[in-house]
Amino acid sequence: MENSSASSKKIILNIGLFLGLASIALSVILYLLNMHLEQNMLTGAIGLLIILIFVVYGINQYKKANGNLLSIGQALKVGTGIALVGGIISVIYTLIFIYVIEPDFMAQIGDIQQQAILKSNPDMTDEQLKQSMALAKKFSSPAIISAMSLIFSIFFGFIFSLIAGLIMKNDRN
Repeated sequence: MENSSASSKKIILNIGLFLGLASIALSVILYLLNMHLEQNMLTGAIGLLIILIFVVYGINQYKKANGNLLSIGQALKVGTGIALVGGIISVIYTLIFIYVIEPDFMAQIGDIQQQAILKSNPDMTDEQLKQSMALAKKFSSPAIISAMSLIFSIFFGFIFSLIAGLIMKNDRN
């Protein structure tokens, strides 16, 4: 059991690191293509695919290292751990991006939110717009963005781990 636990930590950290680096690579590519302010289904799907690939790969590596044995609990532990490590690395990059690389990022997000609010409700008064923007600003702070990103990563890592665990499960009792 001790050996199994040690190999899961190593796999979680190593594959989680690579997941984080792949997420950063996607963010850098989007930034270089000037698409970092866009929220669309394609970039969201690519982000999910990256999580899926690394979680399934990590669970498979754990299963191989564990004598081809895998329980659903082990799959959940390894996959969710990988998503957590990758998410933490991605959040660190996001904070560096917001505060160092692109300090105007939050102002740009605010402008996009204001345009979206005015587009959906063009008859809005200045006071209503100020109130809406104040509320939007509260929910789009770097802390909220980071927390939501980490929760997103862990949630989908858990879901993908559960599915992969159900498919790859092999516990000889």
